[in-house]
Amino acid sequence: MRPYHQIQICECGEPLVEIPLQLFAVESPHPYEKLGAPYGVHSPYYLRQTVVENLIQAQNYLQLLRPHWYIQIFDAYRPVAVQQFMVDYSFAQALNERGLTEAELSPTQRQELWELVYQIWAAPSLDEKTPPPHSTGAAIDVTLVNEQGQIVDMGSPIDEMSARSLPDYYANNQDPQAQQYHAHRQLLCDVMLRAGFQRNPREWWHFSFGDQMWAWLSNQSNPENSFTARYGRLKIDA
Repeated sequence: MRPYHQIQICECGEPLVEIPLQLFAVESPHPYEKLGAPYGVHSPYYLRQTVVENLIQAQNYLQLLRPHWYIQIFDAYRPVAVQQFMVDYSFAQALNERGLTEAELSPTQRQELWELVYQIWAAPSLDEKTPPPHSTGAAIDVTLVNEQGQIVDMGSPIDEMSARSLPDYYANNQDPQAQQYHAHRQLLCDVMLRAGFQRNPREWWHFSFGDQMWAWLSNQSNPENSFTARYGRLKIDA
């Protein structure tokens, strides 16, 4: 269980709505759908209504700072079945990168690989008290696209299972290229936080509004607050 799972969920019943993709950049076809992830009825480009409204605000803030730049949506709503699919895929990918097979893993190696996977991926829990953030329709993975339509280099790809995924990985690196990576990450963070989101402390690309992680981070930054989560796992995930 992660620290934010201590946060109470008071589900508000707000609907899941389609993101107006014409206002953003988007990767097509969707990266997880290309792998065969089972999204079912809804596409990944859905979020709770207020989260969509806040995302539009973030895009507007970005345009003020960087005209003709866009927030690119990598992933948004994710059923628990997709979470399970991607956890399994990432474990298999980690095995392959190391030239190993699951049958030959020692218990220690197996534990180390799963710990690596779960540094990035939330557990695909069906417990209503511990929903994976994306299953609530309140979390989104994003990056930036510049005026040339090119994806801005953040210094690591989304979902990379390494320390480079940490938001401040490049913060104290004096190399000019590293400082540019950090500046890009900070720009993304600034426009998202201004629109009410909170950033996952372990992933530069993951932001949320209204879920347990958002409430926990809001309480951490303002200890006098007592935020609860307004979004739990969507029942269409059942």
